[in-house]
Amino acid sequence: MALYLIGDIQGCDSALGRLLDEIDFSPSRDTVVLLGDLVNRGPESAQVLRRAQRLGGAALSVLGNHDLHLLGVAHGVRKSGRKDTVAELLAAPDREAMLDWLRHQHMALHRRIGSGEAARDLLMVHAGVLPQWSVADVRAHAGELEAVLRGPNLGAFLATMYGNQPDRWSDTLEGSERLRVIVNALTRLRLCTADGTMEFETTDGAADAPAGYMPWFDVPGRRTAEATVAFGHWSTLGWVSRPDLLSTDTGCVWGGCLSAVRIGATLDERERIQVKCEQAQKPGKGG
Repeated sequence: MALYLIGDIQGCDSALGRLLDEIDFSPSRDTVVLLGDLVNRGPESAQVLRRAQRLGGAALSVLGNHDLHLLGVAHGVRKSGRKDTVAELLAAPDREAMLDWLRHQHMALHRRIGSGEAARDLLMVHAGVLPQWSVADVRAHAGELEAVLRGPNLGAFLATMYGNQPDRWSDTLEGSERLRVIVNALTRLRLCTADGTMEFETTDGAADAPAGYMPWFDVPGRRTAEATVAFGHWSTLGWVSRPDLLSTDTGCVWGGCLSAVRIGATLDERERIQVKCEQAQKPGKGG
């Protein structure tokens, strides 16, 4: 049995199909974790979700900002943007089945990889984790969001989900503000300060970070540093593989590659597999 992680697909189902063929993926033998932003910007969002559904329990996903945005548009709390490409999905006869599958996915996933002294935590999210959060904190906060997404008050939550404030975590946060910070950290985070204050205007490289801000994974003393955090979201960062990090968004929708990584018996055993993608949109702010 192999475990594969796949970066941002963003509605590029043809590339996903070719990548699964390239890795010889078998639903009866293997597991794939999709690292969020399954939909939007590319032309085949519905096909991506249908494929994931067909894979059954062999496919798991963490949700990204575009996936949550789709739910917001579907529930009428947000209008589709100029670059959104989810109209076909929202008009499809199996729309509700796709949306229901999406809302029952995850905000974070965790596995213990290896045994004995070689065992380490693999934490999978879409964008990032705040430096003050431990692995246990991430799992607990993700669980809070998952309960709301799967519950009867989804529409009310989506109506209050959008926004950049508060921009810093506090254990005393409650209600919609607490959930908004968790959403923003797990699905939008790129840069923050040493105290975890988030910044959302910079979408290019770390060199463009405002003074005092840095990539969340480079904050000194980050509490998840002993784990390997796998994420997507940051296409201009591209592929990065280091002991504590796996960055997997290689810009498929922008004409880059769709990347998978095969996790071996330990987290030091990683194999990258890529397929080239056709450009569906030109990169731009907020992509």
